Amino acid sequence: MARTGLIYHPIYLEHDTDGHPERKERLTTTLKKIESSDLDLEFVTPRPATLDEVGTIHSSGYIDQVRSISERGGGYLDLDTVVSRQSYEAALMAAGGVITGIDRVTRDLDNAFALVRPPGHHALPNRGMGFCIFNNVAIGARHAQKMGLEKVLIVDWDVHHGNGTSAVFYDDRTVLYFSTHQFPHYPGTGRVKELGMDGAEGFTVNVPLPWGTGDSGYLTAFEEILMPVALEYDPDIVLISAGQDPHQADPLSGMNLSTEAFGSLACAVKDIADRCCEGRLVAALEGGYNLEALSDSIVAILRAFKGEVPPRIEVEEDPRVAERIEEVKRAMSPYWNCFR
Repeated sequence: MARTGLIYHPIYLEHDTDGHPERKERLTTTLKKIESSDLDLEFVTPRPATLDEVGTIHSSGYIDQVRSISERGGGYLDLDTVVSRQSYEAALMAAGGVITGIDRVTRDLDNAFALVRPPGHHALPNRGMGFCIFNNVAIGARHAQKMGLEKVLIVDWDVHHGNGTSAVFYDDRTVLYFSTHQFPHYPGTGRVKELGMDGAEGFTVNVPLPWGTGDSGYLTAFEEILMPVALEYDPDIVLISAGQDPHQADPLSGMNLSTEAFGSLACAVKDIADRCCEGRLVAALEGGYNLEALSDSIVAILRAFKGEVPPRIEVEEDPRVAERIEEVKRAMSPYWNCFR
């Protein structure tokens, strides 16, 4: 069985959102669920990201803004994004959680799940939004490259498009960003034709899925789009923006994924990491707002990371998804041999 790390720090609970959907109970409920499972995990305490590390993605002015709001006792970055007295420190540790996971999978772990908050994939270089303060996975990607892992694959299965991550790497051929997301939905980005620019066309792969897409649609998108393009890209490390809000029970989405499907998605991404980069794989928590669904789905992901085979899901064609997948293939065919 694989050596899987669970990265966690109690400072994550000090990001006080006062009844907000992105609340500390997301982590405490998940920890209890993990403790009651029979999973053999290695618990890892992270270090905070340095200002230089955060500065590879975010402007100094924005970092100072977050710190200043925290020092004043709290406030808002936008209507959805809360900053409390400890949020700045928690956000540094959230980014540091992904960095720590990357360090460990290059040294002694096979893979890792960073159970962090605040989440990150909506955070832009100079703006926090969508519950996100610092872009944890983007910061992690730059850290991996500094370590010599030049080609990074980011898989984002959150129900919301990771507009922040997409924007950061939109003109960067060294990072392949793949996203499945409900569309139309917040934040309104993630169309098929948003595929990169300035020589990085094809390195942003958006699969905007229609309302109500379930297990079959997601698994087909992973099999027919993610798997071939990822194997052709041949990454040096794989990162996941793991938002479990496409779950059928989640209150903030209109998707229909089962708990078991998250294990299947994780198994597919693990297969890519095993085949391309000696298994180097780090996931970071993004969304997921039904506490039971979130915690059960994370346990399913961790089981897949450990090497357990998830329950078989019968795949049936969804004509709406099939049409969208063909659209993505056509858009990507000028850039990837696998779609020609």
